[in-house]
Amino acid sequence: MDVYTLTGKSGTGKSFHAMNLCKKYNIEAIIDDGLFIYKNTVVEGVSAKRAATKIGAVKTALFMNDEIRDKVATAIRQKKPTGILVLGTSDGMTDRIIERLGLPPLPEDSLRRIHIEDITTPEERATAREQRDRMGKHVIPAPALQLKRSFAGYFMDPLKFFRGKDQGAASERTVVRPTFSYMGEYFIDEKVINDIITCVARTMPSIGRVVYIVQEASPEAYELAVSIKIRRGYPIWEAAQAFQERLSEVVEEMTAFNVAKVDVEVRGIN
Repeated sequence: MDVYTLTGKSGTGKSFHAMNLCKKYNIEAIIDDGLFIYKNTVVEGVSAKRAATKIGAVKTALFMNDEIRDKVATAIRQKKPTGILVLGTSDGMTDRIIERLGLPPLPEDSLRRIHIEDITTPEERATAREQRDRMGKHVIPAPALQLKRSFAGYFMDPLKFFRGKDQGAASERTVVRPTFSYMGEYFIDEKVINDIITCVARTMPSIGRVVYIVQEASPEAYELAVSIKIRRGYPIWEAAQAFQERLSEVVEEMTAFNVAKVDVEVRGIN
């Protein structure tokens, strides 16, 4: 396994440019802020951008939690990438991550040690810094759909870039706003979800009425419990299952939440 590192100060565009480096050097995997990303898929880990504080984010990025560290190390051994890119704010940080995950160490003068100043201009780094400082934006080098499990209920904005050969899913990045961002909280009011559920019910002839809705939200997942009445003449099981599947699909599409569970209770015939 060839290990590469990309280092630079926070907010200088490392995560943004990581995908281009992977394409240039045929690197299959990335370690970025606590996540193990393999072939454009988040395989294991917990994102540091979900941490409640900056100190917590640093600990997560360094895999200080032994249980999470072991899961990521195991996943790396199972996937066996031919190359892996480790991101950090300094050579010391990337060396510590490499050590924690049991990856082959890099010599101090290795050509596989890449610094953000080597691949970007001062103007590009200044632009990245402004995006971080003024708008609280952080980039994760993976598609938005791959991040729903890690960022249920958080703001996500998928970005695609079509420049030359850099196109398609392999070049997709996602912008998130971390919990500790000074920009404030982003949330969707429960009433909005209730309205979405009611609208879905109205579009399905088999659903007579929504009786009540219970919402359970956490950073890991979003869970719903919905009680309904089925219209007379429709098969109960099939109607409830179709409503359950449609509800999960619409809520995820409209909110970017990771809907982990939808419980549907049939209260009677309408």
